[in-house]
Amino acid sequence: MIARLGISVSSGVIVTFALLWLMQFLIATGREALSDKVDFRMMDFIRVKTEELIEQKDRKPPKPPDVEDKPPEMPPPDMDAMDPNAPKVNLSRVNVDINMQMGGTDFAVDGEYLPIVRVEPMYPRRAQTRGIEGFCDMEFTVMKTGEVTNAVATECSSSVFTNASIKAVLKWKYKPRVVNGEPIDSPGVRTRLTFKFEE
Repeated sequence: MIARLGISVSSGVIVTFALLWLMQFLIATGREALSDKVDFRMMDFIRVKTEELIEQKDRKPPKPPDVEDKPPEMPPPDMDAMDPNAPKVNLSRVNVDINMQMGGTDFAVDGEYLPIVRVEPMYPRRAQTRGIEGFCDMEFTVMKTGEVTNAVATECSSSVFTNASIKAVLKWKYKPRVVNGEPIDSPGVRTRLTFKFEE
């Protein structure tokens, strides 16, 4: 009995010392493992954009086409104001020489006024139905713009022709008189409108 107890105690002591030694060994190795520095290397994931070379072309605006200077077109005669059934009217122009003098000095005339558009007057219906023929002497001013203004009937064979003559003359267009290179007004221009039935 004593022998068994001694064996049990001795084996228990041996096992206890073995466990203590094992625990001491594990503790020592654990400290060394904790004391070791672990080298962590961080890896950077960066997307690198490749630079694309784009060829830039210098665009120049196209040259404008050469435009030839054309003279302005003059308005056509007012054909709507003319009665196609009306008899033809003979127009006779009277050339008037106007001597311009200012302060006793004569100015050189570079160019006389010239008619560009002449609209024939409408034959008055009252004169047409009554068979009246005649004339109307007109006096007006040619402006430096070529327009006609201040048109008056100085003498008419019948008053029936007055309004038709004035309306027609106011639609006329002239090339103005040019003096010293500048266009000027030309007052006192005279002409005669003749109203006559076509034979």
